[in-house]
Amino acid sequence: LLLIFIFIFSYTEITKSFLSNSYSNSLISLKFPQCGSINKGEEKFLWFAPHSGFSNQFSELKNAILMASILNRTLIIPPILDHHAVALGSCPKFRVLDPKQLRFQVWNHIIDLIRSHRYVSMADIVDLSSLESSPKVKMIDFRVFAMLWCGIDTNLACFDKWEARFSLFDKLKQCGSLLSGMNGNVGKCLYALDDDCRTTVWTYQNNAQDWILDSFQPDEELKKKKNIAYVRKRRDVYKALGPGSEAGLATVLAFGSLFTSPYKGSELYIDIHDVPKNPKMKSLFEKLDSLSFVREITNAGKDFALEKIKTPFLCAQLRLLDGQFKNHRESTFLALKQKVESIKKNGVLPVNIFVMTDLPEADWANSYLGELAKDSSNHILHNLREGDELVVRTAKKIANAGRGMRYGSKLISTKKNSCEQGVLPDIRLHIEEAICSCALLGFVGTSGSTIAESIELMNKNGVCVHLGF
Repeated sequence: LLLIFIFIFSYTEITKSFLSNSYSNSLISLKFPQCGSINKGEEKFLWFAPHSGFSNQFSELKNAILMASILNRTLIIPPILDHHAVALGSCPKFRVLDPKQLRFQVWNHIIDLIRSHRYVSMADIVDLSSLESSPKVKMIDFRVFAMLWCGIDTNLACFDKWEARFSLFDKLKQCGSLLSGMNGNVGKCLYALDDDCRTTVWTYQNNAQDWILDSFQPDEELKKKKNIAYVRKRRDVYKALGPGSEAGLATVLAFGSLFTSPYKGSELYIDIHDVPKNPKMKSLFEKLDSLSFVREITNAGKDFALEKIKTPFLCAQLRLLDGQFKNHRESTFLALKQKVESIKKNGVLPVNIFVMTDLPEADWANSYLGELAKDSSNHILHNLREGDELVVRTAKKIANAGRGMRYGSKLISTKKNSCEQGVLPDIRLHIEEAICSCALLGFVGTSGSTIAESIELMNKNGVCVHLGF
C-alpha cells in the first residue's frame, strides 16, 4: 500500500508539474507572441515606471537613458503621465510603492492616456536629437514596442482606429499585467526588478566593493515604528544586471522608479555621476546634462520674453499649494521680496517680473503678489495663461511634429511618420520654464522644487543667450 501511495503521489506531482509547465509555456506564447523573437531576439529592452510630476519624470528619463546605455539595452520611451497620477511615496521614510504595483499602475495609466487620446511622448517635449548620434543610446517609442510585444497589428500604432476595438485595450492591459511582473519573471522574456530605493543604491565602475552597506540606513526609531527590516546595499548595475547575469538574458528588463536625489550624504537610488577614463560615458553625461525642451517650446519662451515683456526681467517660480511647499509659503515670498528690493536698489525701475505659480490669480490679492500688483509704477507682473494664443499655437506645432513615433518607425508597417493628436498637449508649464530661463535680472525659485532645479539647469546651459533686449 505504501509503495502504491508513493507511486500515485509521485505520478500526480509529475503530471501536475508537466501540465503546469505546459500551461505556463502556452500562457507565455499567448501573452508574449513576440517574446524572444522581436527583431530576431537580438535586441534587448529596458522599461521603467515614471511617476509624480513632469520634472520628476524628466529626471527619471535621464537616469533611464544612462542605465540603458550601461546595459546596452534599447530604452522604451514613455509618455508624459498626468501630474501625480502615479505616486511613488517617500524614499527617506522607506515608504514607497512596490515596484510591481508601480509598474502596473503606470501601464494602466498609459492605456487610459491612449484611450482618451491624450498620449504625449516624452520625445515630443524633450529634445532627444543630440543622443541619436551616440551608438550607446538606442530608443523605441512605447506605442511601437507595445504593438510588437503584445502581438497587435502595428498599423494601429497611432490608435486612430481604436474606438471600436475595446478588446485591444483589454489585450494591452493583460499584456501589461505580465510585463509589470505581477506574475513574476518569465523565463528569458522578462526580468522584473523588485529592488527599489529601500534596499539598493546602484553604482557603476566606482572601484568600490560590491554589496557593501550604504551610509544611509533606516534609524532604529523608524524600524520600530514601521516594523521594517530594510538594509540598503550598494550594487554595481553592470555586474548585477549586465551580460552573464540572469537579468542580462531577459529580452526586457523592467525597473520600477528610477528617481534619485542626494539625501544625507548618499543617493536615494542611483549613485552614478562620473565614470573615470571612459570618454564615451563622459560624452553621454554631458549630453544628458544639457537635455532641454524641443525647439518649439524654447522658441515660444524667447518669443514671449521679446514680444510681451520686451525688457530684462526677473522670474519668480512660486510653488505654494502642493505638498510640503504650502508649509513654506512665507519663506518663499520672503525670498522673492528680498530679490525685488535688491533689484530696485540697483536703480532698475519698474521691475518686470514673470510670475510662474500654482496660486490662482484670483487669490493673489491677499499675498505679496497682490502688493506687487498694486504698486504698478514700480512693478509690472507678467504671466502666461492656458488659453493664450502662444500656448495654443505652440501645442499645435508640437502635435504636428510627432517626434515620438519616429523612434521605432522602422519596426512598424504604418506609413505614417507621426500620429494625429486627439487632444492638444498641455505645455504651458514647459513654456513657463523656457520663459524663466530667459530672465536676465535673475531667478527666484521655490526651495526643494524640481521645477526650480530644471529652470536653473536651463540657465546654466544658456538656452536663452543673445536675446537682444
